[in-house]
Amino acid sequence: MRRSLMLLFACASGLSVANVYYAQPLLDALARDFAIPAFAIGGVVTVTQVGCALALVLLVPLGDVFARRHLMLAQALALVLALVAVGLSSSTVGLFGAMCLTGMLGTAMTQGLIAYAAAAAPAQERGRVVGAAQSGVFLGLLLARVVAGVVSDLAGWRAVYFGSASAMLLLAAGLWARLPSLPAAAQRIGYPALLVSMFGLLRHNRVLQVRGMLALLMFAAFNIFWSALVLPLSAPPYAFSHTAIGAFGLVGALGALAGAGAGRQVDRGFGERTTLLALLCLIAAWLPLAGMTVSLWALVPGILLLDLGGQALHVTNQSLILNTQPDAQGRLVGVYMLFYAVGSALGAFGTSVAYAVAGWGGVCTLGALVSLVALVFWARAR
Repeated sequence: MRRSLMLLFACASGLSVANVYYAQPLLDALARDFAIPAFAIGGVVTVTQVGCALALVLLVPLGDVFARRHLMLAQALALVLALVAVGLSSSTVGLFGAMCLTGMLGTAMTQGLIAYAAAAAPAQERGRVVGAAQSGVFLGLLLARVVAGVVSDLAGWRAVYFGSASAMLLLAAGLWARLPSLPAAAQRIGYPALLVSMFGLLRHNRVLQVRGMLALLMFAAFNIFWSALVLPLSAPPYAFSHTAIGAFGLVGALGALAGAGAGRQVDRGFGERTTLLALLCLIAAWLPLAGMTVSLWALVPGILLLDLGGQALHVTNQSLILNTQPDAQGRLVGVYMLFYAVGSALGAFGTSVAYAVAGWGGVCTLGALVSLVALVFWARAR
């Protein structure tokens, strides 16, 4: 695959996923403009994530039966309309509905593009292409919060969504012009049968089962750290601002981008070895992370190891899964990402309990245990 096409997949994936995360640094402005109580403003994020989950089940599998190029164009244009609807919202109901649609279409495009990239890539370099697209996803969700904060400060929160709608409109034109046309699906099946077949994939695809469980455990460990980090850093003696806390995420970008290269190792037949190294990085990360109470500098190597291991495992998982059934890549991505959603939710819930009971030490102990369970599970699953 040409480097320019790989870059297009990465940029398109990043721009698409960013729409799901723009709202997070804007919650205070949304609460003020729509008179939403502080205890309920988190519902903006919740309905967006509900949209994400619906997309994984209802929209992402469509790539296995419809022409992907036409599907991407339709979803991009629909996402433009959803973003404009967010920017024009004048009621809480309208805002929540538009946010749900944005979550659905942003997720559908992101995961659909990854499946598209895998389908368009030659089998011998599928891992490299998936890794490149996944690096775009990571940078998109990382930079979304920064961009939303800056644009909001300069021109208000509505400008964030109008600006993104303009960017997605330009992206739609670029995707239509540059994305390759792929052969039509060999077998056309109805929409209900398409959805039901996802359960069949989960039941019979051993690679999907194993890699899905690894994703669940890995994303649980990932969220155990990132969901809890704000708690000690926002309290005395640190009392950091949300901007300062978010800056720690930039540290992990180096590790995550390095982890995207794991796809090359899968292409060379070293998927299991890469998995082992990624899991060892996850486990090793918790030792320096636990040292945060002694020195904040300990967070730097810990975050690098955590993001390196997590991204390497994620790319390896996707590369191995998408190689199993080329005619079902949309459904495979959808089912796999459901494991991710469950793991993220469990990690966020578990870390709040661990911090309340045992403080930062409890958080790191829980994260290390979950990472160790992932290693044991992988060893036994082999």
